[in-house]
Amino acid sequence: MLTWRKSSYSANGGNCVEVALARTVLVRDTKDREGGTLAASARTWRELLSRLR
Repeated sequence: MLTWRKSSYSANGGNCVEVALARTVLVRDTKDREGGTLAASARTWRELLSRLR
């Protein structure tokens, strides 16, 4: 069972994404949880976060 988490900075309006850790990092849209899921390696996810900071 995956545990999906969203940022504590997210507004209650649902305009955010959720992240789950598995063999890869999974990302989905909070408003469309049944829609597609983006999968990224842990290395790719770390690189993305470092560029966003």
